[in-house]
Amino acid sequence: MNFQEYPDRDMMALSLADTLAGELGAALRHEERVTFSVPGGTTPGPIFDALTSVKLDWDRVDVVLNDERWVPEDSPRSNTGLLRRRLLSGHAAAARLLPLYADAPEPEGALEALSEALAPHMPINVLVLGMGGDMHTASLFPGADRLEEALAADAPILLPMRAAGAGEPRITITAPYLKGALSTHVIITGPEKREALERARSLPPEEAPIAAVLAAATVHWAE
Repeated sequence: MNFQEYPDRDMMALSLADTLAGELGAALRHEERVTFSVPGGTTPGPIFDALTSVKLDWDRVDVVLNDERWVPEDSPRSNTGLLRRRLLSGHAAAARLLPLYADAPEPEGALEALSEALAPHMPINVLVLGMGGDMHTASLFPGADRLEEALAADAPILLPMRAAGAGEPRITITAPYLKGALSTHVIITGPEKREALERARSLPPEEAPIAAVLAAATVHWAE
């Protein structure tokens, strides 16, 4: 694990956006299309804002969330809706969104179709993950109903996930596909999450799911 500390969150957002743009640009020089996987939530918003002004061949970039709440896109809880507002605008509006939600009552009803659509875009070229104070990442929550299955080396690409701290049912990219990313960045802010990260380094992924991806990750932290 590499650890990078920044003087403030604005500096982190600008610096990481520059790094991500560089990695995407390098991948585009070698591949016809590249896959960029990102988290939802509020923390990555400033990074997305900075990326929208970057000139890349965005029409050759496929963007997919790490995970999604099983809610319609017009819900304020939808990560897809946030992604459209914050990342898929400006120059980045040309990127193609790979959906992790479909119009079905439960994620199980759309799992096969979503998985089949996502499979050709693996491995992930550039991966950005967040981490919760409980050491979850994507929708790999401690105590989640299918966590063991999602951490297994032979896990399918996507799984539905339900957990006490998750709110709605979720759908998530599983650990082996996150670990298979060619470049991995984890973004965290504040002292509580830094302490949680340090705890995670000595715990198994069953207790601290973020631990499954830390070995090859660069962690970016600001107060």
